[in-house]
Amino acid sequence: MAAKLTPTSTIRLSTGHTMPLLGFGVYQNYDAKASVLEAFKAGYRHVDSAQVYRNEAAVGEAVRESGLDRADVFITTKCASKSHGYESTVKGVDESLSKLQFDYVDLFLIHDPLSGKDRRLATYKALVEAKKAGKIRTVGVSNYNVKHLEEIKTAGLETPSINQIELHPFCQQKEIVKYCTAYDIVVQAYCPIVRGKMDDPVIVELAKKHDRDPAQILIRWSLQRGFVPLPKSATPSRIHSNAKVFDFELPEEDMRALDGLDRGTEGSISWNPVDAE
Repeated sequence: MAAKLTPTSTIRLSTGHTMPLLGFGVYQNYDAKASVLEAFKAGYRHVDSAQVYRNEAAVGEAVRESGLDRADVFITTKCASKSHGYESTVKGVDESLSKLQFDYVDLFLIHDPLSGKDRRLATYKALVEAKKAGKIRTVGVSNYNVKHLEEIKTAGLETPSINQIELHPFCQQKEIVKYCTAYDIVVQAYCPIVRGKMDDPVIVELAKKHDRDPAQILIRWSLQRGFVPLPKSATPSRIHSNAKVFDFELPEEDMRALDGLDRGTEGSISWNPVDAE
């Protein structure tokens, strides 16, 4: 698979829709319109937003200003635990569509599992119904551990197509990834470049070996492991360089060296709320 990856590579989701393998994250980006327009210039066609990022409107504006067809871009948003619940989620989907000024959103995720089992399931049901109504193309979750995914299955609800989790060589979430692989749940990787903390000797040496930026090494590792990385940056040069990961390949010994950096949950550098009750 790795040798065939290109900037236009996509992955087929369980819903039948396709998603570009490289995404652009806009967390803590308060000039998201300019950044997303720059990302489109760099070749990204997949943008990861959320209600709590407060930049859905800016993302929608960038899509319209870009001149790209709506069908050619893949836009994600998410609802966080403070707004979980059936009625609030139904309302929240409409509010997100209004801010984006879209007829549909490609992917809608439950942002975190912190609201407890009952509200999680009520939220998920509301998203599944919004999908049936044509407002959402694909439903997924984020920061879900195996127990949270199992509760969806036990409730007799459809399997989420995506689980977006913190994922990089230092925090590989192996049990969650194993479960997702077994149930055809695509794994999206947030913090794939470890929020810029890339000074580990293994990463530095591989960057020198391949004449690449450390970020490019980490994004390429994620792609070759079958994940969908979501690097974020507001710096135009970084937006472009983070997308230049399709003209080289990491050999298996380099992949193993990066695999060896795993520190489990100790390696997490974000909130990573996968252990929520």
